[in-house]
Amino acid sequence: MKATYAIPALLLFITLSGCAPVLPEPRPEVVGPERPAVAPNTQVFVYPTAGQSEAQLDRDRFECNAWAVKQSGFDPSLPIVAPHQRVQVVSVAPQGSDVLPGAVTGAIIGAAVSRPRDAGSGAIVGAIAGTLLGAASDQARQDQATVINRRLREQSANAVDPSLEAHASNFRRALTACLEGRGYSVK
Repeated sequence: MKATYAIPALLLFITLSGCAPVLPEPRPEVVGPERPAVAPNTQVFVYPTAGQSEAQLDRDRFECNAWAVKQSGFDPSLPIVAPHQRVQVVSVAPQGSDVLPGAVTGAIIGAAVSRPRDAGSGAIVGAIAGTLLGAASDQARQDQATVINRRLREQSANAVDPSLEAHASNFRRALTACLEGRGYSVK
């Protein structure tokens, strides 16, 4: 008699284990870039050639900076972080989050498919099976998060944004033109 209940119980367990909710693709938690963002070179050295005062130099530098930002669309005073270096935080289920639900579900199924006098042992067997399935699910999620994290680190290390230096160069040219037009020597 025990064998007649074991096969349907096993089939029911396998069928119901496929009813577990499908979780979205796990994503790793990335807390920040591996290396600091490198600011582009925006230095311009200015020398008064027409006897301009320090106050006049400050005012001209301020006005030319505002004009260069407007002309180039690049503001070196803003924090510039390349897209591949931005902090990205994604929520990930904690390790072990599938073990307890798997054990409870397995115990319920094990008790339900057992004969009334064997419900306790069926619950124990089901709980053990559910725990193993939950642990396997957690490990698979962790493995996938590790792979994704490694790929993100590789992309971050290899990514370069040449347009950032081009924008900085346009800003330097605009600033130089403005200051030279006001009678300064610019290096």
